[in-house]
Amino acid sequence: MSGHSKWHNIMRTKSAVDAKRAKIFTKIAREIIVAVKETGIGDPANNTRLANAIAKAKANNMPSDNIKRTIEKALGGGSGDSYERVTYEGYGPGGVAVIVEAMTDNRNRTASDVRHTFDKYGGNMGTTGCVSWLFDRKGVIIIDNEDGDLSEDDVMMDALEAGAEDVVTDEAVFEVYTDPDKFTEVAGALEGKYKFLSAQIEMVPQNYVQLTKPEDIKNMEKMLDLFEDNDDVQNVYHNWDRDD
Repeated sequence: MSGHSKWHNIMRTKSAVDAKRAKIFTKIAREIIVAVKETGIGDPANNTRLANAIAKAKANNMPSDNIKRTIEKALGGGSGDSYERVTYEGYGPGGVAVIVEAMTDNRNRTASDVRHTFDKYGGNMGTTGCVSWLFDRKGVIIIDNEDGDLSEDDVMMDALEAGAEDVVTDEAVFEVYTDPDKFTEVAGALEGKYKFLSAQIEMVPQNYVQLTKPEDIKNMEKMLDLFEDNDDVQNVYHNWDRDD
C-alpha cells in the first residue's frame, strides 16, 4: 500500500465525533438540500452531488428516514433558506495551509466569521487559490479496522476492483482514495462489505508541515475547533502534521 496516511490529521476521536453528531447531521442535511435544489433532481442516480452527500450521510450513521425526509423537503420547497457554496483559503499558525468550505445564506456574515477566526489565532485569510494548489481533490473512504479483523490484501483487492486509485493502512483504519468522479461508484461497491467511518470528497494535502512551537499548536487546535463549531462551515482541510 502506498501513500502516507493522515487520518488523524483530519478527524477527531470517535467520542468527539459522536458528541457532535447532531451538528454533523444538520450540516449534512444542508448539503443534501443544496444538492437537490441546485438541480431539482432528488434521485442520486442522476445527481452526483446528492449521491456524494448521501454517501457522507450514511458514513456518519444518519438514519435513512432522515435522508429521505430531507430530500422530500428540498423537492417540495420546504426549506425557505437559500444557501450557496463558498470556499475560503488562508494560513494558520506557522504557515499551515487551511481550506474552509461553507454553505451560507449570508455571504458577508460567513466571510466575516471566517476572517475573524483566522485572525484570532494568528493566521490570516488569503485570496482564492492561495493554498488550494497544495491539495488534491479526492474521494476518501475511511474503513474501520479497530478490531484488526480485516485482511489488508482483501481490502485492497476489493477497493481496486471497485475502481479506487489507492489504499493506505494506518493502524485501525484503511483509507481508500478515488477519483472524485468514481467516488460514488467505489463507495457503493464497498458499503455492504465494510464499516465506513467517513466517506466524502475531500481536499487531500500533497505535503504536510509540522508545528514546533507549543503556542502555535495550541492556537491551531483552537482555530480548528472554532471553525468546526461554526454552523456555516461544512468542512475544514489543512496540511498540519498532527502526529507531532
